[in-house]
Amino acid sequence: MSRKNKIYEGKAKVLFEGPEPGTIVQYFKDDATAFNAEKKGTLAGKGVVNNHISEHIFTALSGIGVPNHFIKRLSMREQLVKAVEIIPVEMIVRNVAAGSLSKRLGIEEGTELPNTLVEFCYKSDELGDPLIAEEHILTFGWADENEIDEMVHYSLRVNDFLSGMFAAIGIKLVDFKLEFGRLYDGDECMVVLADEISPDGCRLWDLATGEKLDKDRFRRDLGGEMEAYQEVARRLGILPNADVTEIADHIKKES
Repeated sequence: MSRKNKIYEGKAKVLFEGPEPGTIVQYFKDDATAFNAEKKGTLAGKGVVNNHISEHIFTALSGIGVPNHFIKRLSMREQLVKAVEIIPVEMIVRNVAAGSLSKRLGIEEGTELPNTLVEFCYKSDELGDPLIAEEHILTFGWADENEIDEMVHYSLRVNDFLSGMFAAIGIKLVDFKLEFGRLYDGDECMVVLADEISPDGCRLWDLATGEKLDKDRFRRDLGGEMEAYQEVARRLGILPNADVTEIADHIKKES
């Protein structure tokens, strides 16, 4: 498809005007960032793999009634989504202590939490996505009580579903990030899941070995980032061996 005007470019994706009103083309980049973009790099093929994984997950979530912005995948790197007004609150869903939670509270990484923990962060790259309370959200009008309730409800629903889906393929869902947006239809407005769900925004550990299959491999200089991302896709049944070759060919054409 012919690309229209660029709307926004973030750390991992570029958004373009869609072919129809109310649609957006979401393009997945190979750029990798960590620590609020203090660390930067490029992982050849990451955007292709994340596009396929996110398509698979959003399609599955639609099947269990979780409203979201996904319409269809357009190409190796592009998908068509509904235009939404992003709510500036990131939802962090945690099942196991890891990352900033372990550092912040001194809890050993890998400690199973007694219950699923949902945290709120203010979506701001400039401020480093600071942790906030529900009172902050209400005080500054980022979302109202009903929207917060819906975001928490769907976050827990997504967690239940993804935890089972990943466990079935030998992967522990440690934690993950979600973003939501407002979808307008005339005078009606509903909260829907937006952005992407991929190893970029999830901590995924092999159930048997504890091996990290996510962006922590980049954050912590462990190497093997793309092998880990492709392993997640392979286990999900998204990218069999033939498609891995197709990805490699696609990357060569781009370069």
